[in-house]
Amino acid sequence: MGWLTRIIPGVRGKNKQGIPDGVWQQCKGCQAPIYLPDMINNLWVCPKCGHHAGIRARVRLLNFLDEDSAVFFAEDIVSEDILGFTDLKPYTTRIKNANSTIEETAALLVAKGFLKGQPVVAAAFEFNYIGGSMDRAVGERFRLAVESAIEQRCPFICFSASGGARMQEGVYSLLQMSKTAAVLKQLAEHHLPYISILCHPTTGGVAASLSMLGDVIIAEPGALIGFTGPRVIEQTVKQKLPKGFQRSEFLFKQGHIDKIVHRHQLADMISNILKKLLPHDA
Repeated sequence: MGWLTRIIPGVRGKNKQGIPDGVWQQCKGCQAPIYLPDMINNLWVCPKCGHHAGIRARVRLLNFLDEDSAVFFAEDIVSEDILGFTDLKPYTTRIKNANSTIEETAALLVAKGFLKGQPVVAAAFEFNYIGGSMDRAVGERFRLAVESAIEQRCPFICFSASGGARMQEGVYSLLQMSKTAAVLKQLAEHHLPYISILCHPTTGGVAASLSMLGDVIIAEPGALIGFTGPRVIEQTVKQKLPKGFQRSEFLFKQGHIDKIVHRHQLADMISNILKKLLPHDA
């Protein structure tokens, strides 16, 4: 505690002030306090243990694509309460809260840009927007992104981080599973590559559809990936699951994903992969 008291006077004793909000971030991997600007500058990867914390979708795409090349589109497609659904609170209230606190209007962002000079279309789920759950807006933005890639004859890349289908939209949410699969089939018919990156967490209907349909499937270290969470599975089968079950490293050993890549290395790795996968006319 000595070093901390020198930096932040009053952290001990009766006049304890505590750690100022917004200055320190506790790593969920090693539990160490990390200076927040260090986390931000390191793309939310712990500089001590390498734990990959969540990162905002817009920040992810801006840092992944070449500098000043990202052009976001389809932002007029927004989440809507088409069923008048209410659980603990009205769905309209959940949408308004997400819009104001996250400052986004849907759980998926899509952008055109360049990756190491190669034109690409990229999408990223915003997990902080109602758990990154897939609704009609997500499905429609995803469709427009893939169709843009087809029109430009360029690769499509998607970063998944989602709790699955959004229950407040019922079957309309589940329909997005087949919708996204169908448009990815069109991309394949044009011989254009789809790179799927699985981030923490990728579960439910997203894991059961678009995230597992990539020509190449990459995961970030330590990401939880699966249809149903491990606690639910344990309660169902009445057995203790193996250590690390449903994490990136476990799925890699089972052959479900192709590679685990550090967040800092994703751009270079995917650029090299695309050079081998792209058709000559792309």
